[in-house]
Amino acid sequence: MAIELKGWCFIFSRILKYVLGYTLLLSGCANPIVPVSERDTLSEREEVELLGGSVIRITQAGDTLYSVAFDSGIDFRQLAYWNRIGEPYLISVGQRIRLTAPVGFVASPSGSTSSRNTAGEAKVSSRTSSTSSSNVSSRSVSNNVRSAADSKGAAPTSWLWPVAGRVVGSYNPSVGRKGIDIAGAEGSAIKAAASGRVVYSGTGLRGYGEMLILKHSEEFLSAYAHNRRILVKEGDQVQQGQKIAELGNSGTDKFMLHFEIRRQGQPVDPNQYLPRPG
Repeated sequence: MAIELKGWCFIFSRILKYVLGYTLLLSGCANPIVPVSERDTLSEREEVELLGGSVIRITQAGDTLYSVAFDSGIDFRQLAYWNRIGEPYLISVGQRIRLTAPVGFVASPSGSTSSRNTAGEAKVSSRTSSTSSSNVSSRSVSNNVRSAADSKGAAPTSWLWPVAGRVVGSYNPSVGRKGIDIAGAEGSAIKAAASGRVVYSGTGLRGYGEMLILKHSEEFLSAYAHNRRILVKEGDQVQQGQKIAELGNSGTDKFMLHFEIRRQGQPVDPNQYLPRPG
């Protein structure tokens, strides 16, 4: 009798084990969790979300919505729309930014989040602030935020060469050249190619060194990379021809300026907009 009871106990324990295991398996399928070890094998700044297959970027200190959009080749308005980030487009450290359209996404006729223009921008701070249920953007405000609207209206009607020098690298997106390289003397004045507002200043974009991004309109941005020294700060309004940086070799092995123009998030040939040399 004791042997028979022991046998039934053994069978019952085995059945219970299988039932619990199956239950855990089902719950894992319903809500997949990425193990820490698997997270560590992914890129530090970017990971693939298992549920839905969306590409996600985890924001770092120094990022702005504009710099994330620039690095990803996405129009900043589209990026804000996908992530339900309202003006003035504030983001926080550790925020998950979707770099692909949500499932079932339908673009608006204008391709932007709204008909209004941005009123400001803030770099993410080292402190994570709380977010409201209606807006996932951070409400922690830095000194770089400007309450007055700017960079409105039409695209620039004219552009200036940002630095005096010789073009040593031509625009060729098929081989990854998204702008032009202009060689010059160390410390040469780098000037704003068109009037606009500084929406990024930092070293967070790999391969660009000390970099500035100017917003000229809702359509156009320009970028100035490999600077030795930056003379303006985020939020500053600059005028065409104003000195904004000094030529250097940060992030490269030669003294040069890497200059890009982005139209609706995509790189375009600067030679289409710059005046003919000489």
